[in-house]
Amino acid sequence: MSDSSIPKFHEKTREEKLKALESFSNLSRDDIQILKGAGGINFEQANNMVENAIGIMSYPLGIATNFKINDKDYLIPMVIEEPSVIAAASKAAKIARKHGGFTMEADESYSVGQVQVVNVDIKSAISNVMEKSKEILVIANSKSKTLSKMGKGAKEVSCKEIVTESGSMLIVEILIDVGDAMGANVTNTMCEAIAPLIEKITGGRVILKILSNYSTKRLVKGKAVFGKEELGGEDIVNNIILAYQFAANDPYRAVTHNKGIMNGIIAVANSTGQDTRAIEAAAHAYASRCGSYTSLTKWKKNKDGNLVGEIEVPMSVGIVGGIVNVHPMIKTCVKILGVTSARELACIIGAAGLAQNLSAIRALASEGIQKGHMKLHAQNIAASAGVPQEKMAHVINQMIGEGNISVTRAKEILENL
Repeated sequence: MSDSSIPKFHEKTREEKLKALESFSNLSRDDIQILKGAGGINFEQANNMVENAIGIMSYPLGIATNFKINDKDYLIPMVIEEPSVIAAASKAAKIARKHGGFTMEADESYSVGQVQVVNVDIKSAISNVMEKSKEILVIANSKSKTLSKMGKGAKEVSCKEIVTESGSMLIVEILIDVGDAMGANVTNTMCEAIAPLIEKITGGRVILKILSNYSTKRLVKGKAVFGKEELGGEDIVNNIILAYQFAANDPYRAVTHNKGIMNGIIAVANSTGQDTRAIEAAAHAYASRCGSYTSLTKWKKNKDGNLVGEIEVPMSVGIVGGIVNVHPMIKTCVKILGVTSARELACIIGAAGLAQNLSAIRALASEGIQKGHMKLHAQNIAASAGVPQEKMAHVINQMIGEGNISVTRAKEILENL
């Protein structure tokens, strides 16, 4: 079995890192060439993806090491511009693997489609819709032969009333098993297909017919144990728990706390071509489900005094369809992960979020967040000041030592050298 705990991965050259990836994920020569490219697509491909295209913008792609999730090792691609996120996730995963790594589970891939009906008698309309629910499901499933053949597709019809300033509205919802797809397109198609029948059944007028990105039927949840000694002792564990309780009870802190979680989640989602806006929207709505915005994670001690972290978050992702099928770099990242289902990918993304959260609050609860950020920040500043590679370390160390990290100071140090 491949081992994701590659010693001193960050110190290896690019070629050495790619060689390790090639061996771990059984990458082809073409895969390696894609990783060596400048983003994976050319302008013609970009022009086919979006309107009014003028160019291509690249973000850094890195690899988080040490992850063991449900007894399987992973090297995790992460696309993010923020320094220290990948290193932090890797470090947390290294601590977690000493106690078995991350134990994660994901719900079936259920998508919810909504059809909005106005100008109806709610009570009779609901009764009529439920009487015709089988017919509604047949029409919905006629729009995806692929899902139907797999035993998936539209499974259930439900109704609810919402009261608005314009009066009561009927919302007809269909629950759809979308398999290994994210499912937005098929859900929208099914909603549009059943809309005429719903108008006929209810005598009302349909307005919106679209999926909900609030994917509460598609949760990922899990936990990991982080040893108190590896974290720095009992005081650090206690401080992390106090920091979590701060986030759990104050929305101002919770937003920043959850932003740290999303650093891990969205970095993996970016690398695998997911709808990051949908993931973010669902996560923050879920954080507010009890009436006040709170933490997406929970932290406590076990009987041995070790730290236990738990995460629960909606996770609507896919490994087929959309950009996953057409973007060479994304296809290569999915190959690096070696995932075979959307649920497996959801587990990986959830674990990355929990790992990143641990590292962030550990830093905050000990030396502060800036210490880890400063070296990478200084490196970026030195690069933007035009410092050559052979003098980079000297300039970085001097700026950090002086507590003066700026382009102006970097240029002054370089001139003195």
